Amino acid sequence: MVLMVDGEVLATTGQGFLANLEDWNEKAAICLAEANHIRLTDAHWELIWFMRNYYQQYKHLPNARVFVKAIAKTLGEDKGNSRYLLKLFPDGPLKYTCKLAGLPKPPTCL
Repeated sequence: MVLMVDGEVLATTGQGFLANLEDWNEKAAICLAEANHIRLTDAHWELIWFMRNYYQQYKHLPNARVFVKAIAKTLGEDKGNSRYLLKLFPDGPLKYTCKLAGLPKPPTCL
């Protein structure tokens, strides 16, 4: 997959994740969302920024269970549950949050 952001081609993996973490910015996130048929809302952005901060702090990606618990602890129980997360990312909350945040594919995701 080729990702074009402001006239610049960004390298991606075969599954559409950014190949270089340093290439990420908000415009890249918007282009990634469009390529995955996701219309970003404030709720999506909240999770994207949460995931970027998590990765920066812990230097690894969580599994799905830890992801949901960390969101509940940080953003509240109303957002830290599978029902809420699946409304935002029906095809996989952890996978697509990481993808749009410019992070690697979580090792636990197919």
